[in-house]
Amino acid sequence: MAFSPRLLAASVALAWYSILWSLGLLGWRTARKRYRNRPRSPLAVSSPEEVPGVSILRPLKGLDANLFENLESSFTQDYPKFEILLSVSNENDRAIPVVEELISKYPNVDATLIIGDGLNGVNPKINNLIRPYQQAKYDIIWVMDSNVQVHHGALGRAVSVLDPAESAFIPSKPGQRRIGLVHHVPLGFATENLLGARIEEAFLNTNHAKMYLAINRVAVDSCVVGKSNMYRRSDVDRLTATLRPQSEVTTYSGNYGLAAFSNYLAEDNMIGLALWHELGLRHDLSCDVARNAIGDMDLKTYVWRRVRWIRVRKQMVLAATLIEPFTESVVVGLLAGWAIYYLFRVPSWLFLILHFTAWIAVDLDVYATLSGEPRPSAGLLPFLKAWICREIIALPIWLLAIFGNEVDWRGRRYRILRNGLAQKVEG
Repeated sequence: MAFSPRLLAASVALAWYSILWSLGLLGWRTARKRYRNRPRSPLAVSSPEEVPGVSILRPLKGLDANLFENLESSFTQDYPKFEILLSVSNENDRAIPVVEELISKYPNVDATLIIGDGLNGVNPKINNLIRPYQQAKYDIIWVMDSNVQVHHGALGRAVSVLDPAESAFIPSKPGQRRIGLVHHVPLGFATENLLGARIEEAFLNTNHAKMYLAINRVAVDSCVVGKSNMYRRSDVDRLTATLRPQSEVTTYSGNYGLAAFSNYLAEDNMIGLALWHELGLRHDLSCDVARNAIGDMDLKTYVWRRVRWIRVRKQMVLAATLIEPFTESVVVGLLAGWAIYYLFRVPSWLFLILHFTAWIAVDLDVYATLSGEPRPSAGLLPFLKAWICREIIALPIWLLAIFGNEVDWRGRRYRILRNGLAQKVEG
């Protein structure tokens, strides 16, 4: 076959397809290796004097789905030394009675309700976190969103990863960079039988989880979702959000620590990037998942949620956002199908049948591995319906998101600026 632009395009498409499958299989293998065995951390049975204390921060706003159960999972941690700081912006927040009921139910747990924001930055989550962050008793901080539940052994296992010196559970390796952040893979579960909620569940538990695990396994840069993050306050207090090594920052007049991230919507990703680039600290995943309760999410809500975070990513990592459609099963499958036909005369329809069968088989196994269930809880057919819808609408959502910079978040309108900074849109 003589060289031609079509030959080059077909070869590139097939090479990219191979790379993408390699990443997907790496994520699948990582899931099987890390999440099928979750041993108990020895820190769970140590005395309080032998373990580092942990401050669990739960920023709240309103009645999220399964809020009582989500917060209760913090109260029941199998760990000898921790406190819980639950914070709301104002005294009329509907989450307060839930918090008070839990504090009454678990009188032996060191738990405190904090009312009132500590900052007036763009990001309401950071505003809500500042006061509990400053009042925390311990250096290790574990921030969890209000819609997250965790296993009762998650705290001990996360501390073992963050600080291997405290436990033989995960031994440290000589010469390896210190871990600055431990995070958890989000695992969605729909609490309402709505199409948007089912699609979000299918997305989080398959392609998102698979690629999240693969990217963090390769670990060429920070990749963090902020559902459940653990780090040291003494590290975060040194951050500037400039993403420049501290040895290169000779003059700086802005905020340090958590306050430095108050004007970013994706503060979780920015904190991860700052720990990585400013302090040279690496990240690691615990063998637990952050079970994300997905509440009243219809299809429209799902679409605009995806649009919001694509627009944020576009301003932070443009190149990665631009190639995102080529990581989805439909686009990459069609390109590879054409390439296979052009190069080897294998019918595209036959290739696509094999492609989608293999793709969904891996996705289902990732789902089963992370959830600990042999099949999706709602049943296989509802899951397949949601999975197919997600794959079909991924490209239209991306096209909608790529042209525009304004987003809605928690009832407020923001314009996303360069590097992920956000600006409120008035009116």
